[in-house]
Amino acid sequence: MSYIDSNISNHLPNITLDYINDKKKLNPFYNRFNVLENYKSQLDEKINQYNDDFRIVLSNQLKKQYELVSNKSAQVKLIENLKLKNTFTVTTGHQLNLFTGPLYFFYKIIDTINICRKLKKKHPQNNFVPVFWMASEDHDFEEINFFNFKNKKFRWNLNPKGPVGRLNTDGLENVLNEMKKYFNFPDYKELLSLFESSYLKHKNLSLATFNLVHSLFGKYGLLVIEPDNKHLKKLFSEIILDELLNNNLNTNVIKTNNELNKIFDNSYTPQVNSREINLFYIKDNLRARIEKNDEVFNILETDISFTKSEIINEVNNNPERFSPNALLRPVYQEFILPNLAYVGGGSEIAYWLQLKEYFNFKKITFPILSVRSSVLFVSKKQKDKCEKFKISISNLFNKSNKLTQLYLIKNSKIKIDLSNQKNAIKENFSQFHKLAKLTDKSFLGAVRAQEKKQIKGIENLEKRLIRAEKRIHEDNLSRLFVLKNELFPNDSFQERQVNFSTFFKENGYDFIEILIKNLDPFKKEFLILEF
Repeated sequence: MSYIDSNISNHLPNITLDYINDKKKLNPFYNRFNVLENYKSQLDEKINQYNDDFRIVLSNQLKKQYELVSNKSAQVKLIENLKLKNTFTVTTGHQLNLFTGPLYFFYKIIDTINICRKLKKKHPQNNFVPVFWMASEDHDFEEINFFNFKNKKFRWNLNPKGPVGRLNTDGLENVLNEMKKYFNFPDYKELLSLFESSYLKHKNLSLATFNLVHSLFGKYGLLVIEPDNKHLKKLFSEIILDELLNNNLNTNVIKTNNELNKIFDNSYTPQVNSREINLFYIKDNLRARIEKNDEVFNILETDISFTKSEIINEVNNNPERFSPNALLRPVYQEFILPNLAYVGGGSEIAYWLQLKEYFNFKKITFPILSVRSSVLFVSKKQKDKCEKFKISISNLFNKSNKLTQLYLIKNSKIKIDLSNQKNAIKENFSQFHKLAKLTDKSFLGAVRAQEKKQIKGIENLEKRLIRAEKRIHEDNLSRLFVLKNELFPNDSFQERQVNFSTFFKENGYDFIEILIKNLDPFKKEFLILEF
């Protein structure tokens, strides 16, 4: 086990990198930094802010959601504990990716579990519940309808409409049949059984994902929440109405974006763009944006519309028909849960930082933001290959051109880095600069042009030298890039491409235990794990 500095791993947006580096300029955009010592103050603030009447509704709805789930003794106790004022949650959320999708699905959940474990040791008088919030109301099916196993992509072919959680699981038997061709060894029997019991025995994607996540993480005390729920939305209805009638989220997010632009010298690009109304209308197979024109609320791409009084009645009578977008969803979550922290990826944390002003405005406790762990699994064989090439694992994080240059510097018999020669030219010309300042300005321009020409000449020689050395080392460079593609498939990060099934043959469900043991949600570095 080793770590790579997140400042050189290139896996985080700049604003998230500034956040984990605790840059003071970002302090106004979050509540408390993610260190264990800050959770006591967070807990005290949540006690004072949270509406404890929500606990009964939350507990009752979770009981119903778990009615058909087996092996849930831990969850039954946790659901009862939610009624108690000394019980708090730590939450992560994710799309309903087919068969969990990429590896970071696991990292988010395990960080959430491990934060709760550490909090229980630190504050034993309280209960801490890890929660997985299903993004069941999303409608971008193309982002979730596949998973990768080595060089094979398993895809669920469907022409969907509406929230993905409501999609019927018909057709997934075709995916299972395809899987059987590739997972036709005894080591994969449990994996196929997991897919079948999750997807073929439940009528929609929400129920399938609920049971899949519980099968994987239920024994670790994880609670799964289906937010597409009338009673939970009823708790949130005052925010829904405010969003429809007053557009306060948009006003506050625009204000925050302007402040971020000031500190980033007008180079800030919002992670998520706010709208006047950050809600969708959902009904059956429909999920469509709501827009207000004059005094009429129109459901886009339909002939449905509401007057002001009609839409107020619709919210009061059918709150389940109103679905938060990416910016309003965090508000829904934090409003109804006794939550202390949110575990998210780099891009998620970036849009959470747009929301602090609105949380202040609505007097909702802003959660501690925990950037999920990042992991690269490296086999002993792959590590040995790196050593043979005189390349470190950290070198593989570089883009292809840089990696090639690093390899050649370490393996060429001649020196191909001509930096010393370039520096010598600059040093020699510094004397000319001093002389030129004492004479005509046109001479200074000529000196600069000549210096630039000579440095450019050295750079061109360096490029030709590298090309010549690349031809000599062509075979080894080819093998090096095969290795890089194994660890960084499609020139991306392993955790964003690879599914957990890739590691199932060697590790089985011990894969989760390995992560539970090694992931530290309070470490900021990129973890390298050997297996």
